[in-house]
Amino acid sequence: MDNSREFLDRIEAAGELVRIGHPVSVDREMTEISDRCMKSRNGGPALLFERPILEDGTESDIPVGLNLYGSMNRMCLSLEVDRLDDIGDRIQDLMKLKVPERWREKLAMLSKVAEIGKFPPRTIKGSAPCQSKVLQGSQIDLTKLPIIKCWPDDGGAYLTLPQVVTNDPRTGVRNVGMYRVQVLGKDTLAMHWQRHKVGAAHWREMAEKGEKMPVAIAIGGDPASVYSASAPLPPDIDEYIFAGFLRRKPVKLVKATQSDLKIPAESDIVIEGYIDPAEDLVVEGPFGDHTGFYSLADEYPAVHVTAITMRDDPIIPTTIVGRPPMEDYYLGHATERIFLPLMRLTVPEIVDYHMPAAGVFHNLVFVSIDKQYPGHAWKVMNALWGMGLMSLAKFIVVFDKDVNVQDAEEAWWIALNNIDPDRDTRFTMGPVDVLDHASRAFTYGSKMGIDATTKWPEEGFTRQWPDKIIMDEETVARVDAMWDSLGIRLDGS
Repeated sequence: MDNSREFLDRIEAAGELVRIGHPVSVDREMTEISDRCMKSRNGGPALLFERPILEDGTESDIPVGLNLYGSMNRMCLSLEVDRLDDIGDRIQDLMKLKVPERWREKLAMLSKVAEIGKFPPRTIKGSAPCQSKVLQGSQIDLTKLPIIKCWPDDGGAYLTLPQVVTNDPRTGVRNVGMYRVQVLGKDTLAMHWQRHKVGAAHWREMAEKGEKMPVAIAIGGDPASVYSASAPLPPDIDEYIFAGFLRRKPVKLVKATQSDLKIPAESDIVIEGYIDPAEDLVVEGPFGDHTGFYSLADEYPAVHVTAITMRDDPIIPTTIVGRPPMEDYYLGHATERIFLPLMRLTVPEIVDYHMPAAGVFHNLVFVSIDKQYPGHAWKVMNALWGMGLMSLAKFIVVFDKDVNVQDAEEAWWIALNNIDPDRDTRFTMGPVDVLDHASRAFTYGSKMGIDATTKWPEEGFTRQWPDKIIMDEETVARVDAMWDSLGIRLDGS
């Protein structure tokens, strides 16, 4: 898939798209409708609001897509796989590359290397679909775009599913991040990039030089590129290379109209502009965040819009966040499955991990391990707290390898039975998420590790550890054979 329209066609063909022809306001109404859907069973349907009503009461001819990624099936559709673990399997297969000894091994390696060679994005010459219409000067008016205001106390309307494109001023390496962006006026935005984000690092470097920083904000396009903007990639990995890997074909880029930045050619809308580090920061927020609480207003850089470009038939894919479960849970689950092999590269004893919806990603991480020695759980916790954005995890709970950490009820059942609170918990200090309103200081606070593994004698446990209650296979088989004749109907059966 190359663009939002193709993605919508796939969703509709799967029977998961609801087209809403009734006029619906971008001011909170779309949020309330979408929130009800997202909290229904399996994430609810994808929604296409075909008659958005702007805040001034006029109707926009640009549809708004919400909850497009909000189910396991749609997440697989967006990345064109049958199961999300298929991508992790591809990554794991690539990591097994070794010096070939036999000719068949050489051919196998050549095919993998050839696949990697197809990933770099390709820049097309001339204009692109996303530049069919170009607005500049007095034509620029962000308030004429159906950008949603999500919650009652939000500071304004927000772009919530953007690809924010910047270049490292020293190396020229591109970064694509997904940061919320608030509309302040017809031609001004507030860029919310937290201090540990790569875009913020680029801005600080430009501020040291005293130079204006070009920024491009792409909306829509191919779903793999949208997802890649949210992925926790290392700073030197180009998100559009990763998107090409996911798509199995390069992302087509085009030069922006106002700068040398390259943006996806199949984007629906691109907002181009710059940040002047010599200017004072502007107030951004409050914003109803993915924690289920408002993040408070703070100061961030202003983006001055110099052009808005769009395709002939644009839509605005967007999302809402709030009290979980929401659409972002499915985007986060994709990250779990895709990056598991890379996590195992550093911590090979990890069997699986999961971030339950109620933990809003950074608050709770379940990890199952192949425990091989006393204290192994503590070793894994410390390794994870030293690993990129996992350093922000507030609670890490470690289990034995036979525990299904994808099932939160099973995980908590095991944990609450297996732990002695004094013996099996550890506290440490470190960085915490910017959105953690309970931390003792901004972005700094305590963390808790819980060892829910079976305890060994070397760990001071000398009693007998009991076995779990499991019915024998013969009895299960006999009851399976008679079940339909019993007249018992359970939910979901």
